[in-house]
Amino acid sequence: MTLPELRAALDAVLPGVRKDLEDLARIPSVAFPGFDHGHVQRSADATAALLRAEGMEVEIVQVGEGQPAVIGRIPAPPGAPTVLLYAHHDVQPAGDPSSWDQDDPFEPVERDGRLYGRGVADDKAGIMAHVAALRAHGSRLPVGVTVFVEGEEEYGSATFDELIELHKDKLAADVIVIADSANWAVGAPALTTSLRGIVNAFVEVSTLSHAVHSGMFGGASPDALTALCRLLATLHDENGDVAIEGLSRTSAGVPDDYPSDRFRSEAGVLDGVDLIGSDRIVDRIWTKPSATVLGIDAPGAEESANALQPSARAKVSIRIGPGDRQEGAFELLKKHLESRAPWGAQVRVTLDHSGNPCVIDPSGPGYEAARDALRAAWDGAEPVNIGIGGSIPFIATFQAAFPEATILVTGIEDPDSRAHGPNESLHLAEFAKACLAEALLLSNLAAGGK
Repeated sequence: MTLPELRAALDAVLPGVRKDLEDLARIPSVAFPGFDHGHVQRSADATAALLRAEGMEVEIVQVGEGQPAVIGRIPAPPGAPTVLLYAHHDVQPAGDPSSWDQDDPFEPVERDGRLYGRGVADDKAGIMAHVAALRAHGSRLPVGVTVFVEGEEEYGSATFDELIELHKDKLAADVIVIADSANWAVGAPALTTSLRGIVNAFVEVSTLSHAVHSGMFGGASPDALTALCRLLATLHDENGDVAIEGLSRTSAGVPDDYPSDRFRSEAGVLDGVDLIGSDRIVDRIWTKPSATVLGIDAPGAEESANALQPSARAKVSIRIGPGDRQEGAFELLKKHLESRAPWGAQVRVTLDHSGNPCVIDPSGPGYEAARDALRAAWDGAEPVNIGIGGSIPFIATFQAAFPEATILVTGIEDPDSRAHGPNESLHLAEFAKACLAEALLLSNLAAGGK
């Protein structure tokens, strides 16, 4: 199909795509422990129904206690390549509903050209971009397509490797499109070519065998919560750079930086608050390590008693840059924390989950086809290669399982999408361009042959 034909076809299907996206987002498909995983199954069923409606042969698969994934397939015409389209249907927890500017985080709301709600961007928009491309081509799909929609990406893709191994023949493709990243800016399409890895760990500090009166024993007996705070403070130096020795610190390898005023605005940094770290911002958020305290287990301020806490626990997240490996990074974190125990406190560090960083070679005909598609969909805007500070560890699994495949990590979100936080949103005009770009990509890949 020509560009004008695809534009017209996409314009015709977008209202239905929008409705189906909202219906999918209403399902609170959180794969974390403690949530109703029946909703994850509902989400898988709804995704499967969307793919079956496009004529795909569909199955729902899972491994052991893992969450359900969906695989849909349409064979390639003779001589045409096969394209694997990836997304995930699970979402992050919504958190405190009062932090959202709407009554229900799972009831999508449109404001000023953006659709708000948990999962509307990350990554149910990815699912619907794939569906939109299929609908735009209709019965004239020029390539073979396999759609693979995972159900536990937000919780670390625990069974992803096993799913790939079990269904490797069904998932084999010439090109893999991962619709789970962001564009450089509204109006500026991007292809993600590097991602940091992740090491999440729990650190527990113990100082006493039981809680004791803070007045009678405070001043000589160390309390675990203060010891934990002192320990966590050692993760950064005075400039805010990560102080864990041995972690890789490389350059992003791009000529341009992220303007600090734009970064502060998009990150929501308050007036008067300094940015942390040194070097360029793109290096700090794409290729250098970061350390974040995600949460602390301790009495709440309002209900706390006048007592010394015997133990306290925190969850720490380390993002690791290209050149590091998850196992080594965890050992460096563990060594750092255990060797800096305040006042001889007992420190125990345990791994939660981890994933390796990833670098993708952005060359070859698959990338040229993608750049042409993005350029056309964004009305001539030149696509850029970017790094992402977030982690998609399974990309390394795809690279290992399908070493000959071209991997394209495409943008569904923009810098103001606020994925994982309150008021997550999708820029609807940019989403329409992403859908058109994917439909164009399928045509471009068909023109290039197998």
